[in-house]
Amino acid sequence: MKRLSIIVLQVILGCTTASQAQSNPLSTDVKADYVTVKDYFLRSAEKMPETSYSFKPTPDVRSFGQLVAHVADDQYNLCSPVKGETRHAAYSEIEHTLTTKTDLVAALKKAFAYCDTAYDSLTDTSAADIVKFGNRNKTKFEMLNWNLWHTWEHYGNAVTYLRLNNLVPPSSEKKP
Repeated sequence: MKRLSIIVLQVILGCTTASQAQSNPLSTDVKADYVTVKDYFLRSAEKMPETSYSFKPTPDVRSFGQLVAHVADDQYNLCSPVKGETRHAAYSEIEHTLTTKTDLVAALKKAFAYCDTAYDSLTDTSAADIVKFGNRNKTKFEMLNWNLWHTWEHYGNAVTYLRLNNLVPPSSEKKP
């Protein structure tokens, strides 16, 4: 009987999740894409050895560590309006203050956790809500979508940095 109750509960929860996805297809899709890029970027930051955090493919670009810090900073910058904040206190401090892998990975995890709540609060209806970004009005969807493509853009950079250090990026790892 207990096993049957668990199965029934799983079916109900599965139907609820499927129903929510059908009623909020845009926000469900943007959330899923965010979860994917967040996972890839975090795994890249964890995979790169400490000694390569100062690596720059060319002298005129960010080091890998600066790239990680930049992505962390912009989680705060781009998600804060969605959360009703003008600018989070941590924004701009990470790239200019942290340099070690340990500190940067911790800051990146904290920054993504900050953004998680912005994505979690998004529905297709609230996606059209207007928020202030600087002196411009933007929709919540626009802000989170901007954060999404910005993180994907820099994940592409991280892939190059990893490959130049003879490492396989998370998106190219073989599935078990």
